[in-house]
Amino acid sequence: MAFLLQWGPVRALVRRGPGRVAASSVLVAAASGLVALSVVPAVAAPVVPPPVRPEDRAGDHLTVVVRHAGTGQDGTYELFCHPAGGSHPDAAEACRALDGRTRWGRDLFAPVAPGTPCTLLYGGPATARVTGTWAGRRVDAAYDRSNGCATGRWDRMVPLLPEQGPEVQARRPGRAGWLVGFS
Repeated sequence: MAFLLQWGPVRALVRRGPGRVAASSVLVAAASGLVALSVVPAVAAPVVPPPVRPEDRAGDHLTVVVRHAGTGQDGTYELFCHPAGGSHPDAAEACRALDGRTRWGRDLFAPVAPGTPCTLLYGGPATARVTGTWAGRRVDAAYDRSNGCATGRWDRMVPLLPEQGPEVQARRPGRAGWLVGFS
């Protein structure tokens, strides 16, 4: 942006009597006024925030990776809570269940304590890994169904993890895909 200053009016101000003003101060004042005006935009454009990335969302975020759980159950699912969303097949219910089980000072995703007596009841080949953030804490938990304790731990995380067992199909019809039992 270029501005033209006429020297004639500036010279007239400088030549006037006892209250003379230096030409350089008049030029500086005129130039600074023009610079100040050039900073203000002629039309204020609306401020548009950048698009929201998954890691920028407020609330809790978990990634669930399920393997060997059966047709329609294996895969990677994103779960956002507060508000509920993501690619998890039952995000709202999973968030409600996790909220209901969360207790201050307790790790909801803690593994079975070493030395805990467990039955040798095998619950199937399904495995899962849950990572992310829940209740302000980092989560990195592994699940399987290798014995009674591990199966019970898995079952307590339903519907975050898919329900397993041969009776699932008969007990919860119409929920195929996420809740189909293994064969």
